[in-house]
Amino acid sequence: MTDDSRERDPDAVPGAAAPDGAGRERGGGALPGGAEQAIGGAAAPDGPLLRLIRDRRIAFLLVGALNTGIGFVWFILFSLLVNSAWPGAWWSIFVTITCAHLTSTLSAFVLYRRLVFRVTGHLWLDFWRFQLVYLTSFLLNHLVVPPMTILLGMNDIVAQFLFTFVIAVISYVGHSRFSFHRRKEPT
Repeated sequence: MTDDSRERDPDAVPGAAAPDGAGRERGGGALPGGAEQAIGGAAAPDGPLLRLIRDRRIAFLLVGALNTGIGFVWFILFSLLVNSAWPGAWWSIFVTITCAHLTSTLSAFVLYRRLVFRVTGHLWLDFWRFQLVYLTSFLLNHLVVPPMTILLGMNDIVAQFLFTFVIAVISYVGHSRFSFHRRKEPT
């Protein structure tokens, strides 16, 4: 790989950062909270949000909270839509979970990739790794929430709200250690 073909952060401030071993721009000096290192030790360059929030963990949690809110809004919208189209259908919760999952993970991928982990290249690899992390949540969601609604008679929005906390933990661990992981190149 030549110097010209190395990936550069287009949002890097000229003169304020030294390239790391992979040719990516980093923030100048050690940042509080270990922001120069990805969460869980993964090597990924900092996204533009880290200019405002110097701790990657906090940036990850803020984007995660935003994604959780967006995902929950998608769930509510699909729940209302599906339940109005097929009132009382026992299978409607499965359709709602699936539609909400598809739409919310697409927006989450874009937000994490652009704001927290400023990575380039490997778009489809990152996307499928990202989806693998959410596949765990998706499957657990199908195993936990429908029995809460079908067998216990709980409102589907309330059941999903309760399960959202489990999804948040799975997301945090999975994305920080797998989805946007980049191997550190030898210096």
